[in-house]
Amino acid sequence: MKAAVFYGPNQPLKVEDVPIPQIGPGEILVKVAACGLCHTDLHYIDHGVPTFKKPPLILGHEISGTVAEVAPDVTTFKVGDRVLLPAVMSCGVCDNCREGRGNICSSMVMPGNDVDGGYAEYIKAPANNTFHLPEEIPLIEGSIIADAITTPYHAVKNRGKVRPGDTVVVYGCGGVGLNLVQVANAAGASVIAVDLAENKLAKAKELGAVATFNAGETQDVAKAIRKYTGGGADIAFECIGNPKTMEVAFNAVRNGGRFVIVGYTEHTMTLNASRVMYREMEVVGSLGCPLVDYPKVIEMVRTGKIQVLPMVSKRFSLDEINEGLDYLRSGQGFRSVIIP
Repeated sequence: MKAAVFYGPNQPLKVEDVPIPQIGPGEILVKVAACGLCHTDLHYIDHGVPTFKKPPLILGHEISGTVAEVAPDVTTFKVGDRVLLPAVMSCGVCDNCREGRGNICSSMVMPGNDVDGGYAEYIKAPANNTFHLPEEIPLIEGSIIADAITTPYHAVKNRGKVRPGDTVVVYGCGGVGLNLVQVANAAGASVIAVDLAENKLAKAKELGAVATFNAGETQDVAKAIRKYTGGGADIAFECIGNPKTMEVAFNAVRNGGRFVIVGYTEHTMTLNASRVMYREMEVVGSLGCPLVDYPKVIEMVRTGKIQVLPMVSKRFSLDEINEGLDYLRSGQGFRSVIIP
């Protein structure tokens, strides 16, 4: 099969022929329909963040497709079924999994990090971590549910604990940030979006944001938001992964409010510890989404409460993957996908 292989940082992916994965007990073979392009992959390629499986490795963790082969002991899927693979797969038996927090499973497996991922024609996956994708959801665009939509859902519902009427600030309107805008809007929040790009702020408005701030044109964004909200937002989400932006987002939250870190960075952030203590601020992290919530997200997409079609800006073939990564680096569009 054809696959885009990662051999190490600071070099393009190489599209080459590799063996089709051989499935074992409890597994299915999936013919990849689409795999979303994500900034996580740029951390490996551009910034030298190590993958758990040493290269050569097939990247890609936002995967939809159809079942091509089923192990004899698998009864929940058949050849031809439309499926979605989660970005973080869990063991189901560790303490965190038993508490419904499989997204921080002690034995978590991430496609494109721990094992070969979806920038390929085929991928194997454990059947007990795979989800049926309803016919109402487009197979190509539905791939972004695996991360760009489930990650914001978990951040809003479980970590941000957003309630109807809450005022929410979203810093960074890329693929994850824009979907966080629409998830928070669906949860009944009043959403304020912050970004540098006017086209992304305009898309945030289309997805339900009640106000937007251009960080390049606003002298003190946190101060402006505190003034706009009469004291600060109830919850702020940082979806960029920038220590400076994290500090600004934290400063936009009201006394007693909550700051949720969604964006990844390997660098140290600096927050005012006295404010955290004296104002009883909450600072929480948010990673991926537990498997228990995937059916809820899929249902919200199926019924139109969350949109996927307008969130995919561009499609690239597998041969064009390095062009797609350059497009991602440029900050253009909202989410792009690779179609093997």
